[in-house]
Amino acid sequence: MPESLNVAPPGQRAVSLIVLFGALALVLLTAPDALLVVFAGLLFGVFISGGGDWIADLTGISRGWGIALFILLIIAALAAAVLFALPAAADQFDKLVVELPAAFEDLRGRIENYAWGQLLLERASPGALMASGGEGAARAVGSTFGALGSFVIMLFIGLYVAIDPISYRRGLVHLLAPSARLRGEEVLAKAASTLRNWLVAQMMAMTVVGVLTWLGLWAIGVPLAPILGLIAALFAFIPNIGPVIAAVPALLLAIPEGRTTVLLVIGVYLAVQAFESYLITPLIQKERLSLPPALVISVQLLLGVLFGVLGLALATPLTALGILLTREVYVADYLAKERDGHAKNTNSPRSRS
Repeated sequence: MPESLNVAPPGQRAVSLIVLFGALALVLLTAPDALLVVFAGLLFGVFISGGGDWIADLTGISRGWGIALFILLIIAALAAAVLFALPAAADQFDKLVVELPAAFEDLRGRIENYAWGQLLLERASPGALMASGGEGAARAVGSTFGALGSFVIMLFIGLYVAIDPISYRRGLVHLLAPSARLRGEEVLAKAASTLRNWLVAQMMAMTVVGVLTWLGLWAIGVPLAPILGLIAALFAFIPNIGPVIAAVPALLLAIPEGRTTVLLVIGVYLAVQAFESYLITPLIQKERLSLPPALVISVQLLLGVLFGVLGLALATPLTALGILLTREVYVADYLAKERDGHAKNTNSPRSRS
């Protein structure tokens, strides 16, 4: 086959990239929630694929069997949690559900003595929140089923992508011009590696946050410390903002114990957050990836306002992916070539003459 048939003209290469990113932008404008669910599914697929590859490399079995074994290990771990850990956790969660309303009523009684507290309670009263009658309940039910449906879709997308990533990667690369396909394969491989590194770093940080929070609350005598540590670990998936949300139940439980306990609880969460942010995460990300904190917070704020909790939860991996694509596609493939072309023109015999 002639070489000219395998190499697309520069204009065709640029058009293929414009069409691909234009289609992505169109989906982002028309159905952003669906795009976030798909990205969450891809993230789950990267997790399953990475675990399967790790087991395959460790045991020498094929990649398919490694993925199957990794999924079985996850199911076994969940089953063990249900059989052994969940009963104790469920008992603590029941106690938390019982004690939180009492703690909230105690807080309500304290702030009712102030004018700003009365105004705040009026704004947050159930009557004001349910002013639309049954519409609020219908919306809550609809959003619950929508969340469950999105979760199921995310699981299936992740499983299909993990089982056969080559087909999906090949289909995406074939949307590019022939001259850009090899580079597209390289960028996609780097993107998968970036997301995998972020997942590993995030799970390690979540584990540290959960264990340290549990031990800290247990040391100062706060009730239900294990379940509060679990809550802290789960909300640590949302950096910077998640720990603040996770501290609310512990503070509500500490209020009846007095001001000293409240201050100690605040100290525990601040210490754990500082330890995780300034020591654990930098050490982990030094070997995995490094993200500018101000940029991460800005993207979290933007996606949280635009898309709610899902956008907030996915802001950090989207930031990591965006930085990679900007560096590889825009800086390396466009700006660097312009710089090289300018240097070549400057050093040419005609320019020197």
